[in-house]
Amino acid sequence: MSLGLQFRVAAARNVFPAASLQGFTAWRNLWICSQRNHPRRSFGSIGGRNLPLASLGSGFIPTSGTSLQREPLECHGEMAIACGARRIQGGRQVSLSTTAMGIFGISRGGDGSGNRKLTLQDVAELIQKKECHRMVVMAGAGISTPSGIPDFRSPGSGLYSNLQHYNIPYPEAIFEIAYFFHNPKPFFTLAKELYPGNYRPNYSHYFLRLLHDKGLLLRLYTQNIDGLERVAGIPLDKLVEAHGTFATATCTACRRSYPGEDFRGDVMADKIPHCPVCTGLIKPDIVFFGEELPHRFFLHVTDFPMADVLFIIGTSLEVQPFASLADAVRSSIPRVLINRDLVGPFAYQPQYNDVALLGDVISGVEKFVELMGWQEEMQELIRRETKKLDAKDN
Repeated sequence: MSLGLQFRVAAARNVFPAASLQGFTAWRNLWICSQRNHPRRSFGSIGGRNLPLASLGSGFIPTSGTSLQREPLECHGEMAIACGARRIQGGRQVSLSTTAMGIFGISRGGDGSGNRKLTLQDVAELIQKKECHRMVVMAGAGISTPSGIPDFRSPGSGLYSNLQHYNIPYPEAIFEIAYFFHNPKPFFTLAKELYPGNYRPNYSHYFLRLLHDKGLLLRLYTQNIDGLERVAGIPLDKLVEAHGTFATATCTACRRSYPGEDFRGDVMADKIPHCPVCTGLIKPDIVFFGEELPHRFFLHVTDFPMADVLFIIGTSLEVQPFASLADAVRSSIPRVLINRDLVGPFAYQPQYNDVALLGDVISGVEKFVELMGWQEEMQELIRRETKKLDAKDN
């Protein structure tokens, strides 16, 4: 393991308290060491994006590094994000590389580098020529709303709107572990809506499945807790469910683990599930505020430096630490955003090799599939998988 990678592992497990001069100095030294020793840093550019992650603003990244912290959220329709992440208010989210280069006056290139602006057609050709074949995908709420899953905050139709009659202090309380032990009913009301089996994958999910079938998908990082990536047939070893899953559940007392399906009947019947062994409270393995991130999330330490193309689909890139992964790839590789709006680094620090396809997510995915010439394969995959789901339901 190189010295740079060792520093990354250390950073993933223990984020320095950079709100102090000592903490900032530690981050600065970490950045310098990782740049000096990183085996994948391209010559001629010190601005690699694959660096330890931090966020600067009026709020700072939590000192624990691996647990999720709650602040008042405005998720703008983000589905399954509030359950386990922090949106930092009062400033945009930036990576350590961006911060350090701004302080030391080092440019990352960007549109002023003289390079020709990359297009979606260029990215498609790179993949067709096998010059890009290790794709990492970051996915958010936007890939699941076309399946009929409501978002959290839309007035009247959002899931939070249906929780107000429980007289909870604020909607996000249902994802706080302390409040869950005090009153688990609001969470299980939400769980009833989101439990696997209520919805089916859509075109975007099957696009990700096709990437896997073609041997292009290095890893899929999803913020969603609906499990539709699993239903679409993406293998678990290719999937990182950054904010947890309903597929498994754990007794909060004896810590026994169970398949999530074992308690589906209770959830659908508006009952609070309890452990059949010790009668302790059962909690689906969704990441709550204050809980540790799944261990698999830290695969990003090796996945993102290894990736040769990054796709970001259907996410506002406002929730940490997930959002900072957009800056964790090498600066030389293409990043493709398929999203309703321009977000994250695509908005505040675009690079010549960033491609943004804005508008309806499904339409954006369809356009890329058309450029790749995969239309017939997509239709056959959807037809075959839909037939399987129909047979299962019957």
